[in-house]
Amino acid sequence: MIPWRYRVNTSSFTHYWTAGVGAELLKKLDRHPDLARADLFIPYLFKQDDAGDAVVQALHQQMGFAAAQQMIEEFLQGNEVPKAYSTTLNTFFAPINFEPAWLNRELMQKGVELSQRSGISGLVSLRDYCLMGGYESAAINKPLIYTGALKKGAVKRLAETVEFWVDITGDGALAYGEIGFRGIIKTRMIHSFARINILKSTDWDNHKWGIPLNSWDMLATNLGFSLVYLVGLRKLGIVPLADEISGLFHLWKYVGYLLGVPLELIPENEQQAIEALYFWTMTQADGDDDSKAMAHALQEESLQSHYPPSKFGRKMMREIHLYYNHYLLGNYSCDLLKLDTTWVGKVAHLNIWKNRLENRRVNDDVHRQRLVKKGRKLHERIKRIYLLAPYGR
Repeated sequence: MIPWRYRVNTSSFTHYWTAGVGAELLKKLDRHPDLARADLFIPYLFKQDDAGDAVVQALHQQMGFAAAQQMIEEFLQGNEVPKAYSTTLNTFFAPINFEPAWLNRELMQKGVELSQRSGISGLVSLRDYCLMGGYESAAINKPLIYTGALKKGAVKRLAETVEFWVDITGDGALAYGEIGFRGIIKTRMIHSFARINILKSTDWDNHKWGIPLNSWDMLATNLGFSLVYLVGLRKLGIVPLADEISGLFHLWKYVGYLLGVPLELIPENEQQAIEALYFWTMTQADGDDDSKAMAHALQEESLQSHYPPSKFGRKMMREIHLYYNHYLLGNYSCDLLKLDTTWVGKVAHLNIWKNRLENRRVNDDVHRQRLVKKGRKLHERIKRIYLLAPYGR
C-alpha cells in the first residue's frame, strides 16, 4: 500500500536540492540518488515500535504516564518493582544490547564534544533550522496536530526538545541508567503513548499518512539532529573536524538505536545521511495550513516565553530568530511557511562572525577543549532557564 503522503515533492524540498544547500550536499556523493529507490522505504511508513507499544499498553495505559515512567525509573536504578511489571520491562530491555559490537564510545564522545562546543549556535541550528525546517513537511507533523501540540504551544515543545538534547549530549550521559539514557527511553515511551492514543481516539487515516510516528519519520527526526544540525553549524561559522563529524553520526546511530529506529535505516556517515535525507524529503507531500500554523507558533515562541524578562528583550529575541530562519532556511522556504521578515534581527550575524574567528584555532586541542567547556556550561544554563519556567515540569 502506498499512502497519499508519498509523492514527489514540488515545493520547498525540491528547491532545497536544486537551488539551496542541498545542491552542495549532493556534490559530496559519487552519483545522484535514484529517487525510484525511495520506494524501498515505503513499508517503513507502516512500521511502528511494537516493543515500546507493548510497554505502554501494559503500564502507561493502566496506571497513567507519570506513574508508569516512575516505575521505569525505579527499574533502571535496580530497585524492585511488582513482578507483573518487571516481567514487562525485562521483556522490553532484554533484547537491547547496550554495548553492541559496533559501538565505539570514544568516537561517540567526539560527537558529544562537537555538540557541546557549538554553544548557542547549536541551539540556534536545532531551533531555527532543524525544527522550523521540519514544518515544511505536512506529514511528519500530523501527530503533533492530533495530540494537540499546537494548542499546548511551541514554548512547551521547545523546552522539551532542549531538555532532551542537552541531557543526551552530556559526558557519559548515555551510559545505562544515566540522564541521557533515561531521557531516550522516556521519549520512546512518549512516542508509543502518542501513537496508541492517536489510533485509539482520533480519526487518523493510515492510508493517508502512514502509521503515526512511524519508523521512516523517526529516521527523518534522527537526520534532523545529525545531518541537518551539522549543515546548520557550518552555515553558522562552526568548523567541525573530521573525527567530530564521524562521532556525531555515531552518536545519533546509538541514540536512534535506543529509540527503536531500525538499525538498517540509520546512516553511518555523512554521505549515507545525505542520500537518506534526499529520499525522505523528495517523497514528502508539500506543506499545508497545519505546517504554517506550527511555523507561526514557533515564530511567536519568544513572545510567549518568560525569558528574556523584559518585553523588549523578548521582541528582540523574536527578530533574532527570524533572521536565523531566513539565513539558514532561505527566503524561499520562509515565504512558503509565511514567516515574517526582519531587519533589526541582522544583529545576530555578529555571532556568526564570532564563530568564524573562534574556529580559526579549532585544531588547537587546548582551544577546542576550552570551547567545549564553555559551550556545555551555556547549554546547562539554558536548560535550567527552560525548566524553571512555568511551562517546565
